[in-house]
Amino acid sequence: MSILARLDGTLVMVGFGSIGKGALPLILRHIDIPRDRMVIIDPDPSGRAIAEFAGIRFHCVALRPDTLRAELAPLLGPGGFLVNLSVEVSSVALIALCRELGALYLDTCIEPPPGGYTDPAKSISERSNYAMRESALALKREAADPTAVIAHGANPGLVSHLVKRALLHLARDLGGPADRAKPPASREAWAALARDLGVKGIHIAERDTQRARIPKQQGEFVNTWSIEGFLSEGRQPAELGWGTHEKALPPEGARHEFGSQAAIYLRRPGAATRVRSWTPQAGPIQGYLITHNEAISIADYLTLRQDGQVVYRPTCHYAYHPCDDAILSLHELQGLALHPQPKFRLMNEEIVDGIDELGVLLYGHARGAYWYGSQLSIAEARALAPYQNATALQVTAAVLAGMVWAIENPARGVVEADEIDHERAMAVMEPYLGPLVGAYTDWTPLSGRDGLFPEDIDPEDPWQFRNVIVR
Repeated sequence: MSILARLDGTLVMVGFGSIGKGALPLILRHIDIPRDRMVIIDPDPSGRAIAEFAGIRFHCVALRPDTLRAELAPLLGPGGFLVNLSVEVSSVALIALCRELGALYLDTCIEPPPGGYTDPAKSISERSNYAMRESALALKREAADPTAVIAHGANPGLVSHLVKRALLHLARDLGGPADRAKPPASREAWAALARDLGVKGIHIAERDTQRARIPKQQGEFVNTWSIEGFLSEGRQPAELGWGTHEKALPPEGARHEFGSQAAIYLRRPGAATRVRSWTPQAGPIQGYLITHNEAISIADYLTLRQDGQVVYRPTCHYAYHPCDDAILSLHELQGLALHPQPKFRLMNEEIVDGIDELGVLLYGHARGAYWYGSQLSIAEARALAPYQNATALQVTAAVLAGMVWAIENPARGVVEADEIDHERAMAVMEPYLGPLVGAYTDWTPLSGRDGLFPEDIDPEDPWQFRNVIVR
């Protein structure tokens, strides 16, 4: 495999769960750095054997707000890189420290300080990903600071690049001016392209069919990726980028009193909110509206303004159907009033088959809806890299791509996935994503609803969020 980038300083990985373990072999394979300049920090000693087998130092320590500087400052400096794959280690605090030390930074999710997801003293709005994103974007400034790539995993991350590819595919297939299928050169031009193509909204539509030989047990939460991360997101409010085609806020919807106003939240948790969507292999699905940064960043990036007023923005949100054992786990979790089960099990070696079908569904245009994304199987994931299942590899490939881009662009300050060269990122990720598939469908959220029971629907516009949410 080819070397894609060279790192001159120390690489520090904070967090060594499923994503950290999966990212390590890709980093060793594609980034030129001596192993004696790599350090892994995690409070769980279970990863020590993997790190030491690879010849990498392992520090078994929990990073707390009062210990971040003491632990990290001796390790990082100009030319270094901090890869944050942890849970509840503040992204904002780490970005600020990396900026001071001259080091690059990347995370897959904007993490709050400890307790930030479930602090009862905070309002629903303050516990949202919208608020966390605003806190990270507040670090943007004019100066050419060390690059800090925020929220660059599979989703958020990869899916922002899939959206741009999908828009170009639509431009090619729908016809129009000859130059419309060429990549736009600015944020405003991407937004204008989405508007001109008639895109009303975007679902991050995912169906995970990976299946294990060991069934879920009572009192156990089973999943194919970070259970702590999934529980944190699931207990946050459901959130979505709010499009200009929407006629009215949903009954439980609310606007934030600060920031970009690109998104709304629902006064209910994502783990208890379902939405209708579609993927090519699964067909119609009911997924969970789990809050994610990309729902906000994509909607914000594709916003058009005239004279200070928003004239176009697509609705955007996650529609996640996890593996069947995770569905059972969520059902049990709801019965426990969202208090986590006493046992967790991350599915990996026991998986016998299945794929993670992760893509973006662009809808409302002249051809109905278009899904574009990755259909990575567990068999292919295992053949491509160790310590992976299909879900993890989609994330770790994006971690690698974000790192390569940051090393190649070391003075860009705080950057979201939507602001990165999507084709450069895709070139790094594509070998690890399995089949990349594009598919049109005439399915809408009103398909198959035969009127046997009364429903609060809008029959004139199938793509109203009113029709998407499951009551």
